[in-house]
Amino acid sequence: MADFQSDETARRLASRLKMRHLALLLQIRQHGSLTRAAERMAISQPALTNTLAELEAMFGAPLFDRSVRGMAPTALGEVVLARAQAMLQDLQRLVDDMEAVASGHAAHLHVGVTPFIPGRILATAVHQAQPDGRRLTLTLHEGAVADLLPQLRGHALDLVVGPATSGLDLAQLSFEMLYRQPPRLIASRRLAARLGRQRMDWRMLAELDWILGAPQTGMRAQLTDIFLGAGIAAPLPLAESGSPRLIGEMIVASERAISILPADIAEELVRVAGVAVVPYTFAWNPPPIALFTRADETPRAAERLFAAALRDSCRQLYPAMIA
Repeated sequence: MADFQSDETARRLASRLKMRHLALLLQIRQHGSLTRAAERMAISQPALTNTLAELEAMFGAPLFDRSVRGMAPTALGEVVLARAQAMLQDLQRLVDDMEAVASGHAAHLHVGVTPFIPGRILATAVHQAQPDGRRLTLTLHEGAVADLLPQLRGHALDLVVGPATSGLDLAQLSFEMLYRQPPRLIASRRLAARLGRQRMDWRMLAELDWILGAPQTGMRAQLTDIFLGAGIAAPLPLAESGSPRLIGEMIVASERAISILPADIAEELVRVAGVAVVPYTFAWNPPPIALFTRADETPRAAERLFAAALRDSCRQLYPAMIA
C-alpha cells in the first residue's frame, strides 16, 4: 500500500509540479510573508495563496506554519525546500552547460576551493580534462571548506577541493584523500639562510613576526599545540590573512617575518613571491587535501572527468605526498 501511495505521489508531482512552484516556495521561505513574496514574484497575494494551497494539496500536508511572526517551513517543508533549491541549482547548471557547449566547450563546472590550494593543480587538471578534444570550463568559488560544503549539498557547487579537517559536517557527502602536505617554514631569503644555519628553537622562533592564516584552521590549532608543548605561549601573529599571496608578499618585505604553510603552498610562494623555505623538519602534518562530492547521486560525466584529471594532476605534481 505504501509503495502504491508513493508511486501515486511521484506521478502527481511529475505531472503538476513546475519550476515556478519551486521558486515560489523559496521566496516564501526567504521573506516569511505571502505579501512580500507576492511582491517579489510580481503576482497578487490571492493568486499566491491559491497556488500555495494547491502545492500543499499536491504534497498532501502543509509546507509552512502560519503565525503572527510570519511563515516558517514545517518539517516536510524543509525537505521540499532543500530539494527545490537543489533542483533550481541544477537548472542553472544545465544553462551553464548549454552555454559552454555553444562556445565549443564540453561542459561547465562550479568548483569550490579553499585559498590554500595551489592554482597549478587546478590548471593542470583543466588542461588534461578534454573530452572529445573539448575542454571543460570552470567557475572557482573560494572559501573555507566548512562554508563550501553546504553549497555542495545544495547543488550550488559540483565539487569541493580542500583540507579534510576534523569536525566537518559530511552529511550526504563523500570524500577521498588526494594528497598529504608536510608543513614548511618560510621566510625571506636572508632570514631563511640565517635560520637554516641554526638548530630549530621554538623559543627563538616565537620572538619573530608571525604571518598566519585564519585562526579557525587545523594548522593554527596544531601550531598552538606545538608551542604549548614546548612550554611557550603561542606568539600573537603580526598579521593574519586567508590569502597565500598576501602572506608571501609580507614575508618577502620583512627580515623578521615567518610563516608555516603546507608544502604545496610554500613551493608555489617560492616560485611566485620569492620567499625561501627554511630546511626544518616537523613531526606533524596539516590536514590532508581531499575531494568532496555528493554521496546521494551519480556524478555527471564532466564531474567524473575533472575528478580523474585532478587525481592525475596531484600524482604528477606531488608524487611524494599522495595520500
